[in-house]
Amino acid sequence: MCGIVGAISKDRNILPILITGLKNLEYRGYDSAGVAYLKNNKINIIKTRGKVNKLENKLNKNEISNIGIAHTRWATHGKATSNNAHPHRYKHITIVHNGIIENYEEMKNTLLKEKYSFKTDTDTEIAAGLLNYYYEKFNDINKVIKEFMNKVIGSYAIVIMIDNDVDNLYCLKKESPIVIGINDNINIIASDIRAITKYTDKYYTLNDYEYAKVNINDIIIYDKDNNIIKKDIKEYKEENNNNSKGHYKHYMLKEIMEQKETIYNTVKPYINSIGSLLKLPDLTKYKEISIVGCGTAYHAGLVAKYLFEELTNTRCNVYLASEYRYQNNFLSKDTLTIFISQSGETADTISALKLVKSKNYPTLGIINVKETTISSLVDTCLYTKAGNEIAVASTKAYTAQISILSLLVLVTGYRNKTINENKVLEVLNEFKDIDNLVTPLLNKKNTYLSIAKKIYKEKDIFYIGRGLDYYLSMEGALKLKEISYIHSESYAAGELKHGTISLIEKNTKVLSSATNTKLNSKTISNLKEVLARGADIYLITDENYKDDTFTIINIPKASYFIKPILVIIPYQLIAYYTALLKGTNIDKPKNLAKSVTVE
Repeated sequence: MCGIVGAISKDRNILPILITGLKNLEYRGYDSAGVAYLKNNKINIIKTRGKVNKLENKLNKNEISNIGIAHTRWATHGKATSNNAHPHRYKHITIVHNGIIENYEEMKNTLLKEKYSFKTDTDTEIAAGLLNYYYEKFNDINKVIKEFMNKVIGSYAIVIMIDNDVDNLYCLKKESPIVIGINDNINIIASDIRAITKYTDKYYTLNDYEYAKVNINDIIIYDKDNNIIKKDIKEYKEENNNNSKGHYKHYMLKEIMEQKETIYNTVKPYINSIGSLLKLPDLTKYKEISIVGCGTAYHAGLVAKYLFEELTNTRCNVYLASEYRYQNNFLSKDTLTIFISQSGETADTISALKLVKSKNYPTLGIINVKETTISSLVDTCLYTKAGNEIAVASTKAYTAQISILSLLVLVTGYRNKTINENKVLEVLNEFKDIDNLVTPLLNKKNTYLSIAKKIYKEKDIFYIGRGLDYYLSMEGALKLKEISYIHSESYAAGELKHGTISLIEKNTKVLSSATNTKLNSKTISNLKEVLARGADIYLITDENYKDDTFTIINIPKASYFIKPILVIIPYQLIAYYTALLKGTNIDKPKNLAKSVTVE
């Protein structure tokens, strides 16, 4: 992975289009970039480690081509070097590839016996070699692709250029997205719709084991048995997505500050009345709810678990998507499985979803991007309205996920009579007033910056909490480690005495939240225990708690449905200002990708 763009045109220079497409995919995270294009009837390849701007500067500004492919790579097999960057070429075949070829060692050994040799550490070069082997054997691209798909184990979105077939691009797909944009004078292949929307809003999508032949005049789509199939043309309708940073220094800060709008936009269809709320799916027909996600989406699921179980007496389990397929999940038709993903293309989550679908059990998706793999596979999809989230570290998508999950809890409680009508109306009014609840927290820059100045030189920071506050501390710790590269860990406060407290020493920084009346006194006791061992304490609370030995951030009183949002905003902004002081690449942290499309 991470980003693919290919283009072919009648009368336009496609090189600027390829570069623009790659820039539109930079938000996904990557470490190298490359382009292959037709020049003097030969395929020319330029690659570099680093950013797309560096690749653009290596291109001759006067260069013109009407066909080419380009890629941004997030390293999987082999280090992040220009040699390992895509495109990869083997004799007649040049390709770009997202995904992982799991049996590449087996394929490599087979090809070595055929006197093939390889120059990189990548599975992609092996894939190019195998395609070339079949091409020389069959000289028929349909047979080549069919044999390749039968042989290869793993995930792939691949775009192919062939030396003596320079009027066509070919693309094939399994478990990694491909879209084909259609325009009167240009056809564009990409791994993400955002790469092509500047040029067209009409496109095809490929399903697993489908491939396409794309030329200036036509797009022909085949199934895995080489049968031509007809597809409906889709139309992309962008919903007020502003990709400009505006006056903000970083996308992450802009996206944090947008949360007062994105939360409201997400819940708006459901908060006008109880009747509006009842438009949400009825979860009371299920005995149990399972939630599956990765990273921040997993943490959103943990918040939902707490709310479902505490407020509606509904059993709820949360699973890491990367572990889900490899354990006994005790699924049944009475279990609803909810899949959470900002991108809708998270590979591990898709794999878990396919497992549940294979058993014909009910599914629901919470997704931020329309026309994605997950949204197309689930039985029902609820869309968050966070808009484009460019920064790799998720902020506004997380609070949008929390918001829609909270409303699902609320309507479930109303339906099963564990939450009364007055409480429902109270919570709906809180969501209507979300701007006034959130804005004061967004405006406490000096408070967050002051804390950041005290922690940004640390090597280890601890986050603790109890109940819901523990789950929120997990997301707080993740945000800090993602963008500041400080080792930060979250622990259940009551577990400190069972080993972790041995790590506390003089001036160790400990962040916590205490927002549960039943548990706050116990959390404070745990904080006093680490304070007695020399720790510095930073506490987020909605209680009128006074203690000169703590640094306290006060948040407004609110119900449990709103509380997670109010707690996480200080954690997000502390992480942001800490990373700002450290001078890290906040929007594109090292080694991370926005949309994780490999397992």
